[in-house]
Amino acid sequence: MQPYIKYYANGLSTDILRQLYANMLKPRLIEEKMLVLLRQGKISKWFSGIGQEAIAVGVTMALHPEEYILPMHRNLGVFTTRNVPLYKLFSQWQGKASGFTKGRDRSFHFGTQYYKIVGMISHLGPQLGVADGIALASKLKSKKHVTAVFTGEGGTSEGDFHEALNVASVWQLPVLFCIENNGYGLSTPTSEQYNCENLADRGVGYGMESHSIDGNNIIEVYTKVTAIANSIRKHPRPVLIEFKTFRIRGHEEASGTKYVPQDLMDAWAKKDPLENFQSYLKEENVIDEAFEVEIKTRIVHEINEHLEVAFNEEAIDANLIDELNDVFKPFEYKHITCKSNSKNIRFVDAISEGLKQSMARYNDLIIMGQDIADYGGVFKITEGFVKAFGKDRVRNTPICESAIVETAMGLSIAGIKSVVEMQFADFVSSGFNPIVNYLAKSHYRWGQAADIVIRMPCGGGVGAGPFHSQTNEAWFTKTPGLKVVYPAFPYDAKGLLNTAITDPNPVLFFEHKGLYRNVRQHVPIDYFTLPFGKASLIRTGQDITVISYGAGVHWVLECLEKYPKVSADIIDLRTLQPLDTQTIFNSVKKTGKAIILQEDSLFGGIASDISALIMEECFKYLDAPVKRVASIETPIPFAKTLEDQYLPKERFETELLKLLEY
Repeated sequence: MQPYIKYYANGLSTDILRQLYANMLKPRLIEEKMLVLLRQGKISKWFSGIGQEAIAVGVTMALHPEEYILPMHRNLGVFTTRNVPLYKLFSQWQGKASGFTKGRDRSFHFGTQYYKIVGMISHLGPQLGVADGIALASKLKSKKHVTAVFTGEGGTSEGDFHEALNVASVWQLPVLFCIENNGYGLSTPTSEQYNCENLADRGVGYGMESHSIDGNNIIEVYTKVTAIANSIRKHPRPVLIEFKTFRIRGHEEASGTKYVPQDLMDAWAKKDPLENFQSYLKEENVIDEAFEVEIKTRIVHEINEHLEVAFNEEAIDANLIDELNDVFKPFEYKHITCKSNSKNIRFVDAISEGLKQSMARYNDLIIMGQDIADYGGVFKITEGFVKAFGKDRVRNTPICESAIVETAMGLSIAGIKSVVEMQFADFVSSGFNPIVNYLAKSHYRWGQAADIVIRMPCGGGVGAGPFHSQTNEAWFTKTPGLKVVYPAFPYDAKGLLNTAITDPNPVLFFEHKGLYRNVRQHVPIDYFTLPFGKASLIRTGQDITVISYGAGVHWVLECLEKYPKVSADIIDLRTLQPLDTQTIFNSVKKTGKAIILQEDSLFGGIASDISALIMEECFKYLDAPVKRVASIETPIPFAKTLEDQYLPKERFETELLKLLEY
């Protein structure tokens, strides 16, 4: 048949044309086999990319093997063009141990550093910001690499898309943003997804070069992307490409295509990228029947051979120890003591010193946040850092918490540590998704560490109202894969921050604003570390165990100054995840009574978990119920009288005395 698509070889060699054809044929034949296996119940789900192979193959062939690609679930051609072993893909889709996620995730939700592929998560948007981070690392290291990231037209409606494009444009990052506009987001047509003629037009709003390409024309995809990629390598910048294509099967096979008008389906069937290219190559005598038979036979044999390997692999063994151990990247803590003199400094100074000394220790460590560069941050913690380390490493960011967390993840993938400052802990809600769904789960899913510290200025008592006063640690202590640190004293703040930056896992580092300039302590001048998961026993006694962290520790000490005859163990938790349960249990078994103070509101806070742990482990030693004291169940008010009522300082004293008398 005559090809429906018009091709212009543009001087491409016979070898390249044949390679383009073979690389499109391979994912098509794999998909056809997968659809058979799906009907047989041998795989659980399939997201078809049939009809879209030219985009994945053309982009991948245009990039160098050492350049990262961040594909979606219809980009099988990325994996096959990068020559990922098929048995590993088949094992991945069957939940076998040889797959990339050890049965912990399915489909294309995985990455592989060996093949420089970073898979997506179901929330779609975060991978765009991750591409920014990888590209930033390339730019900082002068590698002249391009990072390509895929999304669908539906994903362009997510805030992450716009944040990522804005960051890439402001920082002139070498990212190739690839939109596969395939007509439908599940069943919602493009007319209900966006209100502009071409998605490429959105590049104008970000000061970004953009192109619209026929995504079914493999030669156009390959040649234009090759030219654009070469240009980006010479002059780093982001480029937006919209590939016009169509999804001829369901969003996933179970959803079907009944919502698609038949005439539209018929029109796009004529534009099949593989069939058209095959016809063109035959017409141009680039391939013949013998070549076609030979290459199909070879691919089918490879598919069947690798399927047999995957099918013969035993079902994955559920090993509890491995499951728990793989949540975090192993971290061998090294205790570094400081023999230098100490000086009396404020909490805020201890944080600043820890950051500065860690920046010197790790010469590619990046700090990112709003107003942190020349201005020094709203709390002046990074004042003078630009002069010391330069703007490449101390980076002002646009107001886009989600994209910056994702950028930090991309930096980690590229081997660079980072610290992200949330201007206020309250604002982390705008970056919540990538923290709990990307950072927290990456090592467990495919062994990729998220080497990121997120600093969280938090807490009430300063008349800042509902949006600048929250202490929201409980949002994160319940999320496996995150570490949560919450110091109460300058010494702990500096030592624990240094450890957090050394630790290759994601750490939420809470810094109470009320302590910044109100608490002083002698702190070693030089660099030192303190261990996670080790509480501080501030005072020992026999009558009661008092457990707190952050500003609550100081409220406890103020209260007990009024009652010098109360003999109490005072435990400053210091880290909430990991939690030092042994120190808690040892103390409660000795005193027989326990009271837990937290600034967060009561329901769902960490005090509830600590109380439950004490009841489970120390019940027979208790002489009274475990008591929790916390802020009231309202948002944090602004007026001082209302804020004083909200906070638990006075209620703690009342409840402590009642428990002592029990």
